[in-house]
Amino acid sequence: MGKIARSWELVKASWAVLQADKELIVFPVVSTIAVTLVTISFAVPVFLTGMFESGLARGGTISIAGALLGFVFYVVQYTIIFYCNSALVGAAMIRLKGGDPSLGDGFRIANRHFASIVGYALLAATVGIVLRQIARRGVAGRIVASIFGLAWNIATFLAVPVLVVEGVGPIEAVKRSTRLLKKTWGEQLAGNIGIGIAFGLMFFAGLLLFAGALAAALSTHSAPIIAAVVAAFILAAILLSLVGSALSAIYTAAVYRYATDGEAGGMFAPELVRGAFRAT
Repeated sequence: MGKIARSWELVKASWAVLQADKELIVFPVVSTIAVTLVTISFAVPVFLTGMFESGLARGGTISIAGALLGFVFYVVQYTIIFYCNSALVGAAMIRLKGGDPSLGDGFRIANRHFASIVGYALLAATVGIVLRQIARRGVAGRIVASIFGLAWNIATFLAVPVLVVEGVGPIEAVKRSTRLLKKTWGEQLAGNIGIGIAFGLMFFAGLLLFAGALAAALSTHSAPIIAAVVAAFILAAILLSLVGSALSAIYTAAVYRYATDGEAGGMFAPELVRGAFRAT
């Protein structure tokens, strides 16, 4: 219970960072837009060339060209996501150290480590493809893939801040993140669960509100009012998702900073930091 309470305090402190630097929300916005455009750019040729229908005709078997295209898609998407996360984490680290970051600071930090980010994207894409193939082997395969996927996500939780701060390569970043796991695993799990529960409850509350508003809109038989209600819900859901992504990245930076430095920034109480991690 102590770990959960401390982790929740760290989550609230991460929210304070986002409030102080609201422009940090731009990084997940850029990531979402770029990932959406990339998905469309890959999906359109797949459907136009009939590759999707060919795979269905073969019982779901993927051709070599399809597998290669899927791998490239993974790499490009992961590169975008890790690049924007690196920029956000880099900017958050500046704030945690008492500075006043700008969007340019975040992008410059990500640019300096672009080669490592691409390398990490290649590594993550390879792991993703392997787990996807394992998951295709029935129920047992899905269970094994889920277990190893969870283990990979936990072990690489601090890989991005390691890349950004320590300037190491992707493999060393994963090794370093894994070594930090025994010091931070409680905060990783409890903090992410706390973030997930908080935003899950907010989404559920919004869903109930949307259901009531939609029922009222339908009773008016007005297409513009119904469309406005649906659009407002979609925008609210997107905003909630973006804030959650930004908060998770800031939280990751906070966990890494205190796991390695043990110093309290202006938004984190010193007594919270002293009790949050085990000595190693």
